[in-house]
Amino acid sequence: MELHFDFREIATATMVLFAVIDILGSVPIIIGLRKKVGHIESEKASIVSSAIMVAFLFVGEEILNLIGIDVYSFAVAGSFILFFLALEMILGITLYKEDEPESASIVPIAFPLIAGAGTLTALLSLRAEYYVENIIVAILVNTIFVFIVLKSSKRIEKVLGKNGLNIIRKVFGVILLAIAVKLFAANVNQLF
Repeated sequence: MELHFDFREIATATMVLFAVIDILGSVPIIIGLRKKVGHIESEKASIVSSAIMVAFLFVGEEILNLIGIDVYSFAVAGSFILFFLALEMILGITLYKEDEPESASIVPIAFPLIAGAGTLTALLSLRAEYYVENIIVAILVNTIFVFIVLKSSKRIEKVLGKNGLNIIRKVFGVILLAIAVKLFAANVNQLF
């Protein structure tokens, strides 16, 4: 099996996942969870979330085939989800509200906070355009970053402050919006 490592693909996939996971934007949620339950298992949350993402990268397409949906259709649908996630980030609005988690275990942090619906959609959308090995590297890079943020969430909040977190969220919202438009344009022709 020949590997097709491409720095541009790795960088783009890393940026897409970074924007969708939005771990910096989740720092206030993480701090709130830490205050409620006392301790967050950063290592376990990081490992489980990356395992979910890698597993979905490989079996997600088979699940789609089982229900009769091709990757291009999913990529176009994913571009809409990324578009709305970007709008939430840029405009500071909430289009979809999930229930507040009751405990800071694997469930609220690894899934759905890190490896949620947007992340899984983004993975299959990326798979329509990029080689799997580049996406896996992007997942690993993001997992390391997620781990660092989970471990140092209190310090990050102090350093960036509320305004700094909002600026980062909006910048990545604009990047995610551009990626959603590109993803739509690249895959919509394959449907017809």
